[in-house]
Amino acid sequence: MSHFKLYIEYEGTRFSGWQVQKNARTVQGELIGAIKKAFNAGDFDFQGSGRTDAGVHALRQVAHLEIQTTLAPEIIRMKLNDELPADINLLGVERAPKNFHARHDAVSRSYVYQISRRRTAFGKRYVWWIKDKLHFEKMKQASELFIGMKNFQSFTDDDPEEKSTKVMVEDIQMKESGDLILIRISGSHFIWKMVRRIIGVIAEVGRGKLSLEKVEEYMNTKSSEPAKLTAPPSGLFLERVHYKGDKKISELTPLINVNNYSSGGR
Repeated sequence: MSHFKLYIEYEGTRFSGWQVQKNARTVQGELIGAIKKAFNAGDFDFQGSGRTDAGVHALRQVAHLEIQTTLAPEIIRMKLNDELPADINLLGVERAPKNFHARHDAVSRSYVYQISRRRTAFGKRYVWWIKDKLHFEKMKQASELFIGMKNFQSFTDDDPEEKSTKVMVEDIQMKESGDLILIRISGSHFIWKMVRRIIGVIAEVGRGKLSLEKVEEYMNTKSSEPAKLTAPPSGLFLERVHYKGDKKISELTPLINVNNYSSGGR
């Protein structure tokens, strides 16, 4: 068997998430179908670094493929891309050590979320448009409450695959870029719906409808309130999956520019 590490980007709007499901279009399902066609084989192991929810995008998801082949990595990339739909693209394929596991070997992950302060015709699938005025500095203050090893029991739904609701959030960065507010969340891992609920709570603070004291309360006692504030998946991107020795991205820039014609047009 040959072992490969795959780098994948996808536009998640028309997918029911990453993980294979019966009677639903998923990213993993499309990739498995492409592998079967490209290699004319059913005996292989293909797994991703983790799940993304329905509608969530990925700039660089990572997966591993174990399969019997003599093909070079670049040929594999081209053959699989020939079989994949337009909303999935294989960025790269490289040989991996025999024991490499995309999920178990990952040391951290980063997500970027885009909030738009204006209605946009072109960016609708990649932002959350919030009509209300947002107080950026208050949002930053709220974001700092999530950093560190915390219990995110109020920020997830029951998931049999998750044994603990404690997560180490390494950093949250925020930046204003024209009509966009960009938020990067980096951590060891993320449990189901956690990132979108953090974003939803931060946005509610920015609207002036939620106090910092209330956010701290969510972190200390179990509450059903954050679930009602879950941000839509459209603005969320899995940015990077980091492995030992990987260099992290420092610059935070828009993933789609909605600023060009927001003012000064005819």
